[in-house]
Amino acid sequence: MGERADGLIQKQLSGPKSGVELGQKGACSLKDEYDFSVILFAISCALAIVYTAIIFASLPLRRDVAAHRDYIVYWATGQQLAHHGNPYDPAALKQLEREGGFTGGAAYFMRNTPWALPLALPLGYMSAQAAALPWSLFMLGLLVVSVRILWRMFGSAGSRIDWLGYCFPPALACVDIGQTSVILLFGLVLFLRFHKKRPFAAGTALCLCSIKPHLFLPFALVLLLWIVVSRSYRILAGVVAAMLAGNAVTACIDPSALSQYVYYMRTSNTTREFTACLGDVLRDALHPSAEWLAFVPAMLGSVWAVVYFWRKRHTWDWLENGNPLMLVSLIVAPFGWIFDQTLAIPALLFAASRTSSRVLLSVLALIYIAIEVELLHFEPHSLAYLWIVLAWLVWYLFARAYSDEAGAAPVSVSQSIT
Repeated sequence: MGERADGLIQKQLSGPKSGVELGQKGACSLKDEYDFSVILFAISCALAIVYTAIIFASLPLRRDVAAHRDYIVYWATGQQLAHHGNPYDPAALKQLEREGGFTGGAAYFMRNTPWALPLALPLGYMSAQAAALPWSLFMLGLLVVSVRILWRMFGSAGSRIDWLGYCFPPALACVDIGQTSVILLFGLVLFLRFHKKRPFAAGTALCLCSIKPHLFLPFALVLLLWIVVSRSYRILAGVVAAMLAGNAVTACIDPSALSQYVYYMRTSNTTREFTACLGDVLRDALHPSAEWLAFVPAMLGSVWAVVYFWRKRHTWDWLENGNPLMLVSLIVAPFGWIFDQTLAIPALLFAASRTSSRVLLSVLALIYIAIEVELLHFEPHSLAYLWIVLAWLVWYLFARAYSDEAGAAPVSVSQSIT
């Protein structure tokens, strides 16, 4: 079994056919309503949809549901911005979060880069409970649009792979708690969609990914190398233009935002907080006070990424080669949460659309169900989530290698799911 796995992984890293070529072949249809993989996906989707519907229905009715979500941090930040206060003032944020119904301990901050502050500003003109549902609906809308774009890129006639994205457990967890990782997904998807024909727009979209840059370290390094090798400088121009515009808007709202953010990062314990990622596990196992240890996996991942890109630089395809790169970037991120794995959706949809293995699709459905169960039983800081990001990469490699061996093409998930 070990030799078989090594062979599959080596086959993936050696560079299969382009996604466009594979996508032209006939699909292996899963249209039998009794197909086991379809039943499993129907169960996982039903669980995710029901739980999300319950959360959404509760937001306008129960103040405590809205208050005990990450959303309350964005609302408190928006209040500070709307009233010309310091969005990183711990005393003010704590008071606002308490007024919004949060009953936790210390104040929580918006950890995104400063040019993300304008996203929170509209929340400053609404009450905590009134803004909760629109905020989550906005995130849900971005998820639906992102998956829809991917479906048009990867899918085929009769395909229902989009449901694998709509019901992706980390993404719905992100929507449910009011987090912003779906915004990063939207930026990544737009980059994948436009990088060939509209490079400046693709670069502009990447600015959205920069609100959580730690999730893209190997990815960003390869992106810079690819821009130089392929001379795609219009993408770089788009990134720079969008970031300058974002910072200009932020400066208009809060001229001191950058200095306030720097002070917050220097004095907070953000980099010492435990999250279920390899970097934090390594740091806490060897030397909990040595914060730099959390970045060791990212440094090693970046070295691998450079080697991986350089071998493929003349035939680099962001759909084929960028997907495993994104998954590795998530694995080696110095810190990250389960909802940040929303960024795995493009890779998983791409692989799912090109595998003929119902066994692999059944395994993916079981992973979905396992995550949904964990989300109901474990806190966000729990080590129980560590295996998930590794599972995405392993599943992706097997799915891509299997599809190459079998000459496989897009799989059509039964329409009975819809």
